[in-house]
Amino acid sequence: MAPAKDLTHFLSEESKRREPSPLKTAFKYFGQPDLIFLGGGLPLSDYFPFNKITVESPAPPFEKGIGYAPKEGEAITKTEVLKQKIEDFDVPLSRSLQYGHTGGQPEFLKFVKEHTELFHKPPYDDWDVLATVGNTQAWDAVLRTFCNEGDSILVEQYTFPSSMEAAKSQAVKFIPIPMDAEGILPEKLDEQLAKLEKSQLPKLLYTIPTGHNPTGSSLNKERKQAIYKLSQKYDFLIIEDEPYYFLQMETYTPDASKRDIAPKGKEEFVKALEPSFLSMDVDGRVLRLDSLSKVLAPGTRIGWIVGQPALLMKFFRLHEVSIQNPCGFSSSIVTGLLSRWGNDGYLHWLMGLRAEYTTKRDVAIDAIAASFPKEIIEYVPPVAGMFFTVFIDAARHPKFSTEFDSDPLKVENAIFESSLKKGALMIPGSWFEVSPSFPEKALTTKTDYKIFFRGTYAAVPLDQLKLGLERFGSALKQEFGL
Repeated sequence: MAPAKDLTHFLSEESKRREPSPLKTAFKYFGQPDLIFLGGGLPLSDYFPFNKITVESPAPPFEKGIGYAPKEGEAITKTEVLKQKIEDFDVPLSRSLQYGHTGGQPEFLKFVKEHTELFHKPPYDDWDVLATVGNTQAWDAVLRTFCNEGDSILVEQYTFPSSMEAAKSQAVKFIPIPMDAEGILPEKLDEQLAKLEKSQLPKLLYTIPTGHNPTGSSLNKERKQAIYKLSQKYDFLIIEDEPYYFLQMETYTPDASKRDIAPKGKEEFVKALEPSFLSMDVDGRVLRLDSLSKVLAPGTRIGWIVGQPALLMKFFRLHEVSIQNPCGFSSSIVTGLLSRWGNDGYLHWLMGLRAEYTTKRDVAIDAIAASFPKEIIEYVPPVAGMFFTVFIDAARHPKFSTEFDSDPLKVENAIFESSLKKGALMIPGSWFEVSPSFPEKALTTKTDYKIFFRGTYAAVPLDQLKLGLERFGSALKQEFGL
């Protein structure tokens, strides 16, 4: 395999100006056995009032499900981290709670690099990983590292609003790309880029390719390959925001008696995963944002970026003077747990997540089929992630052409208010729509009066999920007089 291409021409002016902090460069000498380090304001670890952390977790292979709480005497994974190092794979508290290791604790990076190789096998030689405080922080760092005021980025027509708010604050321009039930349409992306002036061409594509938030769509291998070729043709980076990657699940089967809920083997699980953009990146133009928020817990606030070293170093320089490093407690606890499970045990955990989310997705879609008025809705059962969308024909509303002045957003608001009164909340689709910065060139103009609402099956127990959708369906029937 060849090394990554030189893509440093994408760096922002801020990033180009960023130099190593003279004080930070001295930290590479900290901990050397024959050197008395008097150069930094590091409190002595003897004074840290944390001598030991003990965490109890389920033990692989999680045969009773990942949500099962082991009873006394049953197998558990006990993670015990001390102030001083005991196990080779542990991050001692004396180090994790200290300054330093801006790129992440070595033991954590070792685990996630093995994990990345197992699932993605990046096809160039010199890829590496860098720890983050989760994908929200990683995306903010991407914007600061690559975007100047007025630069353009490609985004899906509907996307996570907080990501766009972060970009708006830096005066970045948006080029929204049309989607269907399977995500970005590569041919529309090509058409959109061909229409742009050279000064309007984007620096990067921001995409949530698996279990997309909000639509629930997932890009397949063929579309990813087509999009990657366009990134080479038009020379832009791909920012692969992938918190939901391992929430891929079985295809929805309407007949419950025919659903195959038997556990699958490890090889079958890995083989069934859609290949990532990273797995086809021969240039080093993909930056993959990975996170534990959706597979362990959001409050861990630890994740990582996979990419080529020249670009990761710019993130490192930014982190030196911003986040410093991920939370020390999380670094010790998460690394200790994952290292005790091993990649094999972690794989079993991910397989358990697939089973749980498949069941939750099925309950949600079953409830929609049973409770929503079929005359006015459309939906595609998701194959990954936490979200589903229900499309509604706003033109069928009895007040559409009179009181609502043929405005779909007024129908959307009426449904939202009615569902709240019924005791259920789903998010209106318009909250996720990206406004184009080049409206005369945009391909995202509406051609019909369909609106959508986004729901999630992740946040509540199954009985509440079913009840909430029954209430929302009742609100739809009331609004449309059905």
